[in-house]
Amino acid sequence: MNPDLLARLRDIHELPPPSGWPPALGWWLVALAAGLLLWLAWLGIRSLRRYPLGTWHRDARNQLLALRRLTSQLTPEQSIRELSELMRRIAVARIGRGQAAGLSGRRWLEWLEEMDPEDFPWTREGQALIRAPYAPPGKVPLSREQVERLIEAALVWARRHPR
Repeated sequence: MNPDLLARLRDIHELPPPSGWPPALGWWLVALAAGLLLWLAWLGIRSLRRYPLGTWHRDARNQLLALRRLTSQLTPEQSIRELSELMRRIAVARIGRGQAAGLSGRRWLEWLEEMDPEDFPWTREGQALIRAPYAPPGKVPLSREQVERLIEAALVWARRHPR
């Protein structure tokens, strides 16, 4: 054996430990999936807080949205009758049958105005709600725009109710 070759030999050394950064691709995917799951959970909790399951909030909103879509197919009188009935059902769900049944006429409109977070003028613009359901067809003059405005106000009223 050549002594020069032996002098150039070095002892066996270990490899350095693997670095912790940057993580491997699999860890990036796990982090991304965890972040996505947290975001979806946050959206679900936010949605349940806004429209809790098993309560009238979500159902009322969906029925009001359905009525808004149907206004083009119904006459303004039919739409306002449906809206009046739906708002009465929402009031019963909100404050109970005993209290809601006592609200009629101007007191009903004043209560709507009092409970509206956007201060919609129900006593002035909501007269059709108390007249149309009980009047013969064609006796309460209504425009489609007036009905649509009342439906939009009802959506806000039902969505942003005081808890």
